[in-house]
Amino acid sequence: MTDQTVLVTGAAGFIGFHVARQLLAEGRAVVGLDNLNSYYDPALKRARLAQLADASRFSFVQADLADHETMAALFSRHRFRQVVHLAAQAGVRYSIEQPQSYAESNLQGFLNVLEGCRNNDCRHLVYASSSSVYGANTKLPFSERDRTDHPVSFYAATKKANEVMAQSYSHLYRLPVTALRFFTIYGPWGRPDMAMFLFVNAIMAGRPIRLFNHGKMRRDFTYIDDVTRVVSKLIDLVPADNPAAANAPSRIYNVGNHRPEELMHVVELLERELGRTAVKELLPIQPGDVVETFADVEDLMRDTGFAPSTPIAQGVRNFVTWYRDHYRV
Repeated sequence: MTDQTVLVTGAAGFIGFHVARQLLAEGRAVVGLDNLNSYYDPALKRARLAQLADASRFSFVQADLADHETMAALFSRHRFRQVVHLAAQAGVRYSIEQPQSYAESNLQGFLNVLEGCRNNDCRHLVYASSSSVYGANTKLPFSERDRTDHPVSFYAATKKANEVMAQSYSHLYRLPVTALRFFTIYGPWGRPDMAMFLFVNAIMAGRPIRLFNHGKMRRDFTYIDDVTRVVSKLIDLVPADNPAAANAPSRIYNVGNHRPEELMHVVELLERELGRTAVKELLPIQPGDVVETFADVEDLMRDTGFAPSTPIAQGVRNFVTWYRDHYRV
């Protein structure tokens, strides 16, 4: 590994795996870090890592972000110039049940990443935030200039905290940071706790699918390949001093499809691809949920040339094809 090696945290996770694979395909060297926890089936995480293992420019480190000494040693050894931080304890609903794990991974873990970057001459930290920071905002589409001080879940609160922490490090230590507010990422190798995966599992098993807010939810479903192209572009787009961020080298971008889809429509597409009819259980909205997400991506398009290009029907088809192949159904 060279001093141009990119650190990708959460490399066994859904987005981290795809980003690591994209960077390797571009000829970059990657160190992937993950703790392989059991929030969902570690076998899926290991299967993702197996897809990366053949690359000579990839090495894997199993470690916990919250372990300060291990993280400090890793940064000191490699002195990463570019870091893509995608590891986190995910899940809005789980954060209501287990807030401590979010404090450890998303707050203490992120602090260790920030410290590693500032102490080892990192030239750019790109990190995952979330559309959940917009909380109960009713103005649509969500813009990076909207207020984000009313989170409706503890997960969202930790992501908002990450943005504030990164901004302070950027201001104090001139650390270039770019936050990515992801909007409902989906696609092959996706997380089993996310809607599309849950729906397919239930439909294939003949179980009811649970549709909250009586199915009247809209999400800005964003296909994973579009996301990896964005991350790849942004790694080399080091932010300049930003007047909107106290002249610190700090930027925030929405990463979304800019086209919300009704959950009922997504279910219909899944039914068509699976050749089965879903049994639907209509339920009230849950604590921590929002009715609609919708990304304004004008800043991203202006600075990177990114435009989402994967229609939802194609993305659903790709996901179902992967699911059938991976699980042999």
